[in-house]
Amino acid sequence: MVSFSPRYRRLFLATFSALLTALILSSCVGAGHRQRSGLVPFTSDGCTLFPDGTFKDRDKWCDCCQTHDLAYWQGGSAAERNQADTDLRDCVLKRTGDRYLAETMYLGTRAGGHPAFPTWYRWGYGWPYGRGYQSLSNGEKADVREWLALYAQQHPDGFCVEKK
Repeated sequence: MVSFSPRYRRLFLATFSALLTALILSSCVGAGHRQRSGLVPFTSDGCTLFPDGTFKDRDKWCDCCQTHDLAYWQGGSAAERNQADTDLRDCVLKRTGDRYLAETMYLGTRAGGHPAFPTWYRWGYGWPYGRGYQSLSNGEKADVREWLALYAQQHPDGFCVEKK
């Protein structure tokens, strides 16, 4: 049997206790903003690759795009993407009364926002590339709510107001 000196045992216990404490504390740090599922914080750039408004009113439909970004960031099923694109079209139409503009934006998002494209604006861009069309689990929905609460704290007016 191996015998350890009292000094070595105290050193071992102190080191073990310190490591155990560090492990426990590290699991608590940031617990309010955990990334169980790989979701990154929400970001919006308004109407990606498209104007946010007219020359006269530069943000006329920007908030329509921010709402659309929120849906694209969190992703989900193909039906949810179709609804997000339809909601964008309807919002722009309501703001502008311009059916051609609304339809152009709708078609642009349908053509360019597919989750298979390795772009920063694809469907589900908050998740690692390759997720595709996939409904969110309850845990993932909780992560979405946490990131959105943090975004609301940090950006109470949202992108469209802050960019001015």
